[in-house]
Order: sequence, then C-alpha cells, then structure tokens
Amino acid sequence: MASITIRNLDDEVKTRLRVRAASNGRSMEEEARRILADAVERRTAPANGLGTALHELFKPYGGVELELPPRDPMREPPRF
Repeated sequence: MASITIRNLDDEVKTRLRVRAASNGRSMEEEARRILADAVERRTAPANGLGTALHELFKPYGGVELELPPRDPMREPPRF
C-alpha cells in the first residue's frame, strides 16, 4: 500500500475532517482514505441523456405548446 503526505493543509480543513471522522466513528486517516476513494471512483454514464434529464427536471412545471409554422416545399438543389 502507498502512503501520501499532505502539506499546507488549512487548520479549518483539518478540524472539519477530524469532526467528520469522529461523527462517522473513524480515525482521521480512515476518513481521508474514504473521501479520496469516493472522489476518484469511476462514475458510470447516466442512463438517460441530457434532454431526458432536463425534461424530467421541468416536468412538474408543465409544458408549453408551440405552434409550428407551415413548411414550404423544398427548393430545387443548385446545379453546377
């Protein structure tokens, strides 16, 4: 197993880490290991895309019905 040293750690960060570790019943070292492991854990891609996620987010607010403009016939492509 590897070990690391963290230099210039802010006193407030160390205090908060100590309190967090105590509230979870762990040592500061174990708490830091868990935080680091969670931070670098490989995240899987979401099952849905961005559009679906946005739709689900705003679904409770209702939708908007937009009137679609009439479509014109296609133009003739240019001839070279």
